[in-house]
Amino acid sequence: MVDYARTAWWGAIAPRTLERRPLAIAQGVVLREAAGRLEVLLSVRSDLFGWELPGGTLEEGEDPAAALAREVEEETGLAIAIEAEVGIWRRTGFRPHVAHVFRARALGGTLRPSHETPRVAWFDASAPPAALFPWYRAPLAIGRERRSAAVTVDEVQGLPWILEAMRIDLRMRWQGLPDPGASPDATRTSV
Repeated sequence: MVDYARTAWWGAIAPRTLERRPLAIAQGVVLREAAGRLEVLLSVRSDLFGWELPGGTLEEGEDPAAALAREVEEETGLAIAIEAEVGIWRRTGFRPHVAHVFRARALGGTLRPSHETPRVAWFDASAPPAALFPWYRAPLAIGRERRSAAVTVDEVQGLPWILEAMRIDLRMRWQGLPDPGASPDATRTSV
C-alpha cells in the first residue's frame, strides 16, 4: 500500500503543486534480431510491477536521445544506438508528462537488472506480455513498424488505465516477480 500511496502522490498531487517544470521522459523501443525473430527489451520497475519500455526522466537541459542512452545503460547494462524518433506522446490526466520515444538497437553489454529495474528481459516484439502496461502498447507497435516519420500523440491517462495498471501490478505481486530466464518468451542473454 505504501507504493500505491507514493504513486498516487507522484501522479496526482506533485505535478500540480510542487514541480517547477513539466515532466519529460525518454523511452526506448530497443530491438534486436535473435533466433530469426525481432525482440524488444522490457523492464519492470521496483515500485510498480508491470512490463514497460526502458527509459527515464530527462535531466534539466538534457537531450532526450542522450537521456535514453544513459537510462538504458543504467537500468539494463546495455549500450544502445538510437535509430529514429518514434514519436512524442503528450499525456494528461494521471501524471501529466511528455514522453519522447525512440527506436534503438542494442550494441553491446550484458543484460542485468538494477535497483530501479529488478527485472529486464527480451520478448518477441510482435507478442508482448499481457503484463505490459497499456500506455506502452502503441509506442511499441509504432516503433516495431520502423516508420520513417515520427508521430505526435495526445493521450489522457484516465481511470481505465489506472485500473489496468493496478490489475497488472497486483497480479505480478501475487504471483511474484517473473523470472525472465524461466519463460520461453524472455531471455537473459548478452547482446
